[in-house]
Amino acid sequence: MDHDIFFDHTSTTPLAPGVLEAMMPYLGEQYGNPSSHIHKLGRGALSGINEARKHVADLINCLAGEVVFTSGATESNNTVIKGLGLSRLKRGGHILVSRVEHYSVINAVNRLKSYGFDAEMIPVEKDTGLVRLDQLERMLRPDTFLVCLMHSNMEIGTLQPVAEAVKVVKGKNKEIHFHCDATGSAGWVPVDVKALGVDSLTLSAHNFYGPKGVGALYLKEGTQLVPLLDGGFQESNRRAGTENVPGIVGMGEASRLALLEMDERIRHLSALQSRLWKGLEDNVEYIHFTGHPDFRLPGHVSFWVEFAEGESLLLMLTLKKIIAASGSACSSNMLAQDEDELIHSNVLDAIGVPQDICSGSVTMLMGRRNTPEEVDYVVSQFPPILERLWAMSPAYGDMMKQKGAPAG
Repeated sequence: MDHDIFFDHTSTTPLAPGVLEAMMPYLGEQYGNPSSHIHKLGRGALSGINEARKHVADLINCLAGEVVFTSGATESNNTVIKGLGLSRLKRGGHILVSRVEHYSVINAVNRLKSYGFDAEMIPVEKDTGLVRLDQLERMLRPDTFLVCLMHSNMEIGTLQPVAEAVKVVKGKNKEIHFHCDATGSAGWVPVDVKALGVDSLTLSAHNFYGPKGVGALYLKEGTQLVPLLDGGFQESNRRAGTENVPGIVGMGEASRLALLEMDERIRHLSALQSRLWKGLEDNVEYIHFTGHPDFRLPGHVSFWVEFAEGESLLLMLTLKKIIAASGSACSSNMLAQDEDELIHSNVLDAIGVPQDICSGSVTMLMGRRNTPEEVDYVVSQFPPILERLWAMSPAYGDMMKQKGAPAG
Protein backbone atom coordinates (compact mmCIF):
# COMPACT_ATOMS: atom_id res chain seq x y z
CA MET A 1 0.00 0.00 0.00
CA ASP A 2 1.49 3.34 -1.06
CA HIS A 3 -0.37 5.49 1.46
CA ASP A 4 -1.38 5.49 5.12
CA ILE A 5 -4.71 3.84 5.84
CA PHE A 6 -6.53 5.88 8.47
CA PHE A 7 -8.88 3.66 10.46
CA ASP A 8 -8.75 5.84 13.59
CA HIS A 9 -11.73 8.14 13.09
CA THR A 10 -12.54 7.71 16.78
CA SER A 11 -9.68 10.08 17.61
CA THR A 12 -10.44 12.69 14.96
CA THR A 13 -11.52 13.17 11.36
CA PRO A 14 -10.05 15.18 8.48
CA LEU A 15 -11.87 18.30 7.38
CA ALA A 16 -14.59 17.56 4.86
CA PRO A 17 -14.26 19.28 1.47
CA GLY A 18 -15.70 22.77 1.78
CA VAL A 19 -15.21 23.16 5.53
CA LEU A 20 -11.84 24.89 5.31
CA GLU A 21 -13.11 27.10 2.49
CA ALA A 22 -16.06 28.16 4.64
CA MET A 23 -13.70 29.04 7.49
CA MET A 24 -11.11 30.98 5.49
CA PRO A 25 -12.91 34.35 5.24
CA TYR A 26 -13.17 34.44 9.06
CA LEU A 27 -9.44 33.79 9.34
CA GLY A 28 -8.80 36.74 7.04
CA GLU A 29 -10.88 39.71 5.97
CA GLN A 30 -13.91 38.82 8.14
CA TYR A 31 -11.95 39.18 11.39
CA GLY A 32 -14.61 41.06 13.36
CA ASN A 33 -15.71 40.31 16.91
CA PRO A 34 -19.36 39.19 16.87
CA SER A 35 -20.02 41.17 20.06
CA SER A 36 -19.11 44.38 18.20
CA HIS A 37 -22.08 44.23 15.88
CA ILE A 38 -22.46 47.99 15.72
CA HIS A 39 -20.15 47.90 12.67
CA LYS A 40 -20.11 45.68 9.60
CA LEU A 41 -17.11 43.56 10.59
CA GLY A 42 -18.79 42.58 13.82
CA ARG A 43 -22.09 42.02 12.05
CA GLY A 44 -20.34 39.81 9.50
CA ALA A 45 -18.89 37.63 12.24
CA LEU A 46 -22.24 37.46 14.01
CA SER A 47 -23.95 36.49 10.77
CA GLY A 48 -21.48 33.62 10.30
CA ILE A 49 -22.21 32.34 13.81
CA ASN A 50 -25.97 32.61 13.35
CA GLU A 51 -25.85 30.65 10.11
CA ALA A 52 -23.68 27.98 11.72
CA ARG A 53 -26.04 27.76 14.67
CA LYS A 54 -28.91 27.06 12.30
CA HIS A 55 -26.96 24.28 10.56
CA VAL A 56 -26.13 22.59 13.87
CA ALA A 57 -29.75 22.92 14.96
CA ASP A 58 -30.91 21.35 11.70
CA LEU A 59 -28.51 18.43 12.21
CA ILE A 60 -30.06 17.49 15.57
CA ASN A 61 -33.58 18.88 14.99
CA CYS A 62 -33.78 21.63 17.58
CA LEU A 63 -34.29 25.38 17.72
CA ALA A 64 -31.29 27.52 16.82
CA GLY A 65 -31.60 29.26 20.18
CA GLU A 66 -31.10 25.92 21.94
CA VAL A 67 -27.56 25.55 20.54
CA VAL A 68 -24.65 26.80 22.68
CA PHE A 69 -21.19 26.83 21.12
CA THR A 70 -18.30 25.63 23.29
CA SER A 71 -14.65 24.66 22.92
CA GLY A 72 -15.54 21.00 22.50
CA ALA A 73 -17.22 17.94 23.99
CA THR A 74 -15.39 18.12 27.31
CA GLU A 75 -16.60 21.65 27.98
CA SER A 76 -20.13 20.80 26.85
CA ASN A 77 -20.36 17.84 29.22
CA ASN A 78 -18.85 19.80 32.09
CA THR A 79 -21.18 22.74 31.45
CA VAL A 80 -24.29 20.62 31.90
CA ILE A 81 -23.14 18.43 34.76
CA LYS A 82 -21.42 21.06 36.87
CA GLY A 83 -23.92 23.75 35.90
CA LEU A 84 -26.81 21.65 37.19
CA GLY A 85 -24.86 20.70 40.29
CA LEU A 86 -23.91 24.28 41.12
CA SER A 87 -27.55 25.29 40.78
CA ARG A 88 -28.45 22.94 43.67
CA LEU A 89 -25.37 22.91 45.87
CA LYS A 90 -27.39 23.44 49.05
CA ARG A 91 -29.88 20.69 48.19
CA GLY A 92 -27.47 18.06 46.90
CA GLY A 93 -28.98 15.10 45.13
CA HIS A 94 -28.43 11.85 43.27
CA ILE A 95 -26.81 11.31 39.85
CA LEU A 96 -26.80 8.22 37.62
CA VAL A 97 -24.27 7.65 34.83
CA SER A 98 -23.68 4.58 32.70
CA ARG A 99 -20.51 2.61 33.25
CA VAL A 100 -19.34 3.28 29.70
CA GLU A 101 -19.43 7.09 29.72
CA HIS A 102 -16.52 9.24 28.56
CA TYR A 103 -14.19 10.60 31.25
CA SER A 104 -15.42 14.15 30.68
CA VAL A 105 -18.75 12.91 32.06
CA ILE A 106 -17.42 10.57 34.73
CA ASN A 107 -14.84 13.01 36.08
CA ALA A 108 -17.28 15.93 36.08
CA VAL A 109 -19.66 13.78 38.13
CA ASN A 110 -16.77 12.84 40.39
CA ARG A 111 -16.19 16.54 41.02
CA LEU A 112 -19.80 16.93 42.13
CA LYS A 113 -19.39 13.88 44.30
CA SER A 114 -16.55 15.64 46.09
CA TYR A 115 -19.02 18.47 46.82
CA GLY A 116 -21.37 16.06 48.58
CA PHE A 117 -23.54 14.78 45.75
CA ASP A 118 -24.34 11.08 45.56
CA ALA A 119 -23.52 9.27 42.32
CA GLU A 120 -23.87 5.73 41.02
CA MET A 121 -23.01 3.87 37.83
CA ILE A 122 -25.67 2.06 35.82
CA PRO A 123 -24.43 -1.39 34.72
CA VAL A 124 -24.36 -2.47 31.09
CA GLU A 125 -24.89 -5.85 29.45
CA LYS A 126 -21.92 -8.17 29.22
CA ASP A 127 -20.32 -8.22 25.77
CA THR A 128 -22.72 -5.74 24.08
CA GLY A 129 -22.33 -2.78 26.44
CA LEU A 130 -26.02 -1.87 26.18
CA VAL A 131 -27.26 -0.08 29.29
CA ARG A 132 -29.39 -2.20 31.62
CA LEU A 133 -32.75 -0.42 31.51
CA ASP A 134 -34.14 -2.62 34.27
CA GLN A 135 -31.27 -1.59 36.53
CA LEU A 136 -31.69 2.06 35.55
CA GLU A 137 -35.32 1.97 36.63
CA ARG A 138 -34.46 0.33 39.94
CA MET A 139 -31.66 2.80 40.67
CA LEU A 140 -33.80 5.93 40.26
CA ARG A 141 -34.49 7.68 43.56
CA PRO A 142 -36.74 10.52 44.70
CA ASP A 143 -33.66 12.79 44.85
CA THR A 144 -32.25 11.81 41.43
CA PHE A 145 -31.85 15.00 39.39
CA LEU A 146 -29.48 13.97 36.59
CA VAL A 147 -29.05 10.89 34.39
CA CYS A 148 -26.23 10.66 31.82
CA LEU A 149 -26.23 8.14 28.98
CA MET A 150 -24.07 8.51 25.89
CA HIS A 151 -25.55 7.94 22.44
CA SER A 152 -22.70 5.71 21.31
CA ASN A 153 -19.43 4.41 22.71
CA MET A 154 -16.53 4.96 20.36
CA GLU A 155 -14.42 2.30 22.04
CA ILE A 156 -16.79 -0.60 21.36
CA GLY A 157 -19.15 1.02 18.84
CA THR A 158 -22.41 0.24 20.67
CA LEU A 159 -25.38 2.54 20.07
CA GLN A 160 -27.37 2.99 23.26
CA PRO A 161 -31.20 2.87 23.54
CA VAL A 162 -31.37 6.51 24.59
CA ALA A 163 -35.04 7.12 23.72
CA GLU A 164 -36.09 4.04 25.72
CA ALA A 165 -33.94 5.13 28.66
CA VAL A 166 -35.51 8.60 28.58
CA LYS A 167 -38.97 7.02 28.77
CA VAL A 168 -37.91 5.00 31.81
CA VAL A 169 -36.51 8.08 33.55
CA LYS A 170 -39.30 10.51 32.67
CA GLY A 171 -41.87 7.86 33.54
CA LYS A 172 -40.60 8.02 37.10
CA ASN A 173 -39.98 11.76 37.29
CA LYS A 174 -40.32 14.26 34.45
CA GLU A 175 -38.15 16.75 36.33
CA ILE A 176 -35.00 14.61 36.10
CA HIS A 177 -32.55 16.12 33.62
CA PHE A 178 -31.43 13.62 30.99
CA HIS A 179 -28.06 14.38 29.39
CA CYS A 180 -26.74 12.58 26.31
CA ASP A 181 -23.16 12.73 25.07
CA ALA A 182 -23.48 12.27 21.31
CA THR A 183 -19.85 13.04 20.49
CA GLY A 184 -19.43 9.75 18.66
CA SER A 185 -22.78 9.78 16.90
CA ALA A 186 -23.63 13.28 15.72
CA GLY A 187 -22.87 13.55 12.02
CA TRP A 188 -22.54 9.76 11.68
CA VAL A 189 -26.07 8.56 12.38
CA PRO A 190 -29.36 10.44 12.81
CA VAL A 191 -29.49 12.24 16.15
CA ASP A 192 -32.87 13.88 16.75
CA VAL A 193 -33.17 15.47 20.18
CA LYS A 194 -36.96 15.66 19.94
CA ALA A 195 -37.29 11.98 19.08
CA LEU A 196 -34.82 11.06 21.81
CA GLY A 197 -36.51 13.26 24.38
CA VAL A 198 -33.23 14.40 25.98
CA ASP A 199 -32.80 17.68 27.86
CA SER A 200 -29.23 18.29 26.74
CA LEU A 201 -26.84 16.79 24.21
CA THR A 202 -23.15 17.17 23.39
CA LEU A 203 -21.56 17.47 19.92
CA SER A 204 -17.92 17.78 18.87
CA ALA A 205 -16.99 19.24 15.47
CA HIS A 206 -13.74 17.39 14.86
CA ASN A 207 -15.49 14.04 15.28
CA PHE A 208 -17.55 14.59 12.13
CA TYR A 209 -15.19 16.31 9.69
CA GLY A 210 -15.14 19.73 11.30
CA PRO A 211 -12.30 21.64 12.98
CA LYS A 212 -10.80 20.89 16.39
CA GLY A 213 -11.37 23.17 19.36
CA VAL A 214 -15.08 23.74 18.85
CA GLY A 215 -18.20 21.92 19.98
CA ALA A 216 -21.81 22.55 20.75
CA LEU A 217 -24.28 21.86 23.50
CA TYR A 218 -27.99 21.44 22.96
CA LEU A 219 -29.88 22.86 25.95
CA LYS A 220 -33.62 22.33 25.85
CA GLU A 221 -35.48 25.63 25.99
CA GLY A 222 -36.12 26.60 29.60
CA THR A 223 -33.20 24.64 31.08
CA GLN A 224 -31.70 26.51 34.03
CA LEU A 225 -28.08 26.00 35.06
CA VAL A 226 -25.17 28.00 36.43
CA PRO A 227 -22.71 28.93 33.64
CA LEU A 228 -19.36 27.18 33.87
CA LEU A 229 -17.47 30.32 32.81
CA ASP A 230 -17.91 33.78 34.32
CA GLY A 231 -17.27 36.75 32.05
CA GLY A 232 -19.25 38.40 29.31
CA PHE A 233 -22.71 37.64 28.06
CA GLN A 234 -21.96 35.63 24.92
CA GLU A 235 -24.14 32.70 23.89
CA SER A 236 -27.17 34.26 25.60
CA ASN A 237 -25.27 34.39 28.89
CA ARG A 238 -24.71 30.63 28.85
CA ARG A 239 -21.05 30.54 27.80
CA ALA A 240 -18.81 33.57 28.37
CA GLY A 241 -15.85 34.36 26.14
CA THR A 242 -15.28 35.69 22.64
CA GLU A 243 -16.52 33.10 20.18
CA ASN A 244 -14.19 31.04 17.99
CA VAL A 245 -15.80 32.36 14.83
CA PRO A 246 -13.79 30.38 12.23
CA GLY A 247 -14.25 27.16 14.21
CA ILE A 248 -17.97 27.73 14.67
CA VAL A 249 -18.43 28.46 10.98
CA GLY A 250 -16.50 25.28 10.19
CA MET A 251 -18.70 23.27 12.54
CA GLY A 252 -21.76 24.73 10.85
CA GLU A 253 -20.56 23.67 7.43
CA ALA A 254 -19.60 20.21 8.68
CA SER A 255 -23.11 19.91 10.13
CA ARG A 256 -24.71 20.98 6.86
CA LEU A 257 -22.67 18.43 4.89
CA ALA A 258 -23.31 15.66 7.43
CA LEU A 259 -27.07 16.11 7.14
CA LEU A 260 -26.89 16.30 3.36
CA GLU A 261 -24.64 13.25 2.94
CA MET A 262 -25.65 11.11 5.91
CA ASP A 263 -27.59 8.41 4.08
CA GLU A 264 -24.79 7.86 1.58
CA ARG A 265 -22.12 7.88 4.31
CA ILE A 266 -24.04 5.26 6.30
CA ARG A 267 -24.41 3.03 3.25
CA HIS A 268 -20.72 3.33 2.43
CA LEU A 269 -19.50 2.75 5.98
CA SER A 270 -21.90 -0.12 6.67
CA ALA A 271 -20.57 -1.96 3.62
CA LEU A 272 -16.97 -1.41 4.74
CA GLN A 273 -17.84 -2.51 8.25
CA SER A 274 -19.37 -5.79 7.06
CA ARG A 275 -16.38 -6.43 4.81
CA LEU A 276 -13.84 -5.83 7.58
CA TRP A 277 -15.77 -7.78 10.22
CA LYS A 278 -16.19 -10.83 7.97
CA GLY A 279 -12.62 -10.62 6.72
CA LEU A 280 -11.22 -10.65 10.23
CA GLU A 281 -13.68 -13.30 11.41
CA ASP A 282 -12.73 -15.62 8.54
CA ASN A 283 -8.97 -15.07 8.65
CA VAL A 284 -7.97 -14.37 12.25
CA GLU A 285 -7.93 -17.08 14.91
CA TYR A 286 -8.68 -16.36 18.58
CA ILE A 287 -10.39 -13.04 17.78
CA HIS A 288 -13.14 -11.65 20.03
CA PHE A 289 -15.28 -8.78 18.77
CA THR A 290 -16.52 -6.23 21.30
CA GLY A 291 -19.74 -4.24 21.42
CA HIS A 292 -23.13 -5.01 19.96
CA PRO A 293 -22.90 -6.73 16.53
CA ASP A 294 -25.93 -4.86 15.13
CA PHE A 295 -26.60 -1.74 17.21
CA ARG A 296 -23.30 -0.03 16.52
CA LEU A 297 -21.77 2.89 14.67
CA PRO A 298 -21.44 2.31 10.91
CA GLY A 299 -17.85 1.64 9.93
CA HIS A 300 -16.87 0.60 13.46
CA VAL A 301 -15.12 -2.70 14.28
CA SER A 302 -13.50 -3.41 17.65
CA PHE A 303 -11.92 -6.59 19.00
CA TRP A 304 -9.16 -8.24 20.95
CA VAL A 305 -7.04 -11.21 19.98
CA GLU A 306 -5.90 -13.88 22.39
CA PHE A 307 -2.13 -14.10 23.01
CA ALA A 308 -1.48 -10.76 21.28
CA GLU A 309 -0.77 -7.60 23.26
CA GLY A 310 -2.69 -4.63 21.91
CA GLU A 311 0.09 -2.05 21.74
CA SER A 312 2.40 -4.49 19.95
CA LEU A 313 -0.35 -5.25 17.46
CA LEU A 314 -0.95 -1.54 16.82
CA LEU A 315 2.78 -0.93 16.37
CA MET A 316 3.04 -3.74 13.83
CA LEU A 317 0.01 -2.38 11.99
CA THR A 318 1.59 1.07 11.91
CA LEU A 319 4.68 -0.39 10.25
CA LYS A 320 2.31 -1.59 7.52
CA LYS A 321 0.86 1.94 7.19
CA ILE A 322 -2.34 1.00 9.02
CA ILE A 323 -3.45 3.55 11.61
CA ALA A 324 -5.85 2.19 14.24
CA ALA A 325 -6.51 2.82 17.93
CA SER A 326 -6.14 1.04 21.20
CA GLY A 327 -9.67 0.75 22.52
CA SER A 328 -8.63 1.53 26.07
CA ALA A 329 -5.48 3.60 25.87
CA CYS A 330 -6.89 6.00 28.47
CA SER A 331 -9.20 3.73 30.39
CA SER A 332 -6.41 1.41 31.53
CA ASN A 333 -5.14 4.33 33.59
CA MET A 334 -8.57 5.06 35.08
CA LEU A 335 -9.00 2.02 37.31
CA ALA A 336 -10.00 3.13 40.77
CA GLN A 337 -7.87 2.64 43.85
CA ASP A 338 -10.89 2.48 46.09
CA GLU A 339 -14.05 0.41 45.65
CA ASP A 340 -16.12 3.39 46.78
CA GLU A 341 -14.89 5.60 43.96
CA LEU A 342 -17.25 6.28 41.06
CA ILE A 343 -14.58 5.38 38.54
CA HIS A 344 -13.81 1.74 39.22
CA SER A 345 -13.49 0.21 35.76
CA ASN A 346 -13.03 1.00 32.14
CA VAL A 347 -15.36 0.17 29.26
CA LEU A 348 -13.90 -3.25 28.54
CA ASP A 349 -14.09 -4.23 32.18
CA ALA A 350 -17.71 -3.08 32.20
CA ILE A 351 -18.60 -5.50 29.40
CA GLY A 352 -16.76 -8.44 30.95
CA VAL A 353 -13.48 -8.50 29.05
CA PRO A 354 -10.78 -10.20 31.19
CA GLN A 355 -8.71 -7.72 33.21
CA ASP A 356 -5.44 -8.79 31.58
CA ILE A 357 -6.92 -7.99 28.15
CA CYS A 358 -8.33 -4.56 28.97
CA SER A 359 -5.23 -2.76 27.68
CA GLY A 360 -5.04 -4.88 24.55
CA SER A 361 -8.12 -4.18 22.47
CA VAL A 362 -8.11 -2.64 19.00
CA THR A 363 -10.66 -0.18 17.66
CA MET A 364 -11.08 0.62 13.99
CA LEU A 365 -13.49 3.26 12.77
CA MET A 366 -13.46 3.85 9.04
CA GLY A 367 -14.47 7.07 7.36
CA ARG A 368 -15.97 8.56 4.23
CA ARG A 369 -12.72 8.32 2.22
CA ASN A 370 -11.82 4.71 3.04
CA THR A 371 -12.21 2.04 0.36
CA PRO A 372 -12.89 -1.70 0.04
CA GLU A 373 -9.33 -2.13 -1.23
CA GLU A 374 -8.00 -0.66 2.00
CA VAL A 375 -10.17 -3.04 4.01
CA ASP A 376 -8.83 -6.02 2.07
CA TYR A 377 -5.25 -4.87 2.62
CA VAL A 378 -5.84 -4.53 6.38
CA VAL A 379 -7.33 -8.03 6.56
CA SER A 380 -4.40 -9.47 4.60
CA GLN A 381 -1.87 -8.05 7.05
CA PHE A 382 -3.35 -9.55 10.20
CA PRO A 383 -2.36 -13.25 9.87
CA PRO A 384 1.40 -12.65 9.33
CA ILE A 385 1.51 -9.97 12.04
CA LEU A 386 -0.20 -12.25 14.53
CA GLU A 387 2.07 -15.16 13.64
CA ARG A 388 5.05 -13.00 14.63
CA LEU A 389 3.43 -11.89 17.87
CA TRP A 390 2.28 -15.38 18.77
CA ALA A 391 5.80 -16.71 18.17
CA MET A 392 6.95 -14.37 20.96
CA SER A 393 4.09 -15.25 23.34
CA PRO A 394 4.85 -17.79 26.11
CA ALA A 395 1.09 -18.23 26.68
CA TYR A 396 0.54 -19.09 23.02
CA GLY A 397 3.46 -21.50 23.12
CA ASP A 398 2.07 -23.24 26.19
CA MET A 399 -1.35 -23.50 24.58
CA MET A 400 0.10 -25.02 21.42
CA LYS A 401 2.13 -27.53 23.43
CA GLN A 402 -1.03 -28.62 25.20
CA LYS A 403 -2.59 -29.14 21.78
CA GLY A 404 0.47 -31.06 20.65
CA ALA A 405 1.14 -28.60 17.82
CA PRO A 406 4.26 -26.57 17.01
CA ALA A 407 4.13 -23.02 18.44
CA GLY A 408 5.30 -21.38 15.26
